Amino acid sequence: METNRTTLIVVDVQEGFRAAVGEFETVARNAGILVQGARILELPVVVTEQYPKGLGSTVPEVAEHLGETKPLEKVVFSACRADGFDLNGYDQALVCGIEAHVCVEQTVQDLIDQDVEVHVAADAVSSRSAQNRKLGLEKMERSGAWVTSTEMALFELVGRAGTDEFKRIQGLVK
Repeated sequence: METNRTTLIVVDVQEGFRAAVGEFETVARNAGILVQGARILELPVVVTEQYPKGLGSTVPEVAEHLGETKPLEKVVFSACRADGFDLNGYDQALVCGIEAHVCVEQTVQDLIDQDVEVHVAADAVSSRSAQNRKLGLEKMERSGAWVTSTEMALFELVGRAGTDEFKRIQGLVK
């Protein structure tokens, strides 16, 4: 991934999923780290909320780092189909969120269909069941997405040690 080509997409990391989704705290923490990293690296960030009236708003672990970015409300599963969704002309996407086998997977499929190179942070996605998480990640990978981790993705984007950005990213993942 390259910083001048990559958009971070955070799919539906909402309060309504906290009690139901496996490893939710890890997903929320890592999604927050990805948003902070995106800010350091000046990447565009897109955040979605699935039916917020029923599922609540974006969790504080993510929301507190959004700055001016406002979540896009949606009822469709794919973030790409949400009103206002825009990759800003970028052709790479780093994706995280909930649920791996529904909204994340359909977002990834739509991005791949648009010839976007997609990277999925596996430690920042989950589902209500471990099996559905596993199946979602497998399907995304078979479809052409790169499965990565929060730390791997951020260091790939930084590209080199010794810079201010490297030091700040290193502080996030330690």
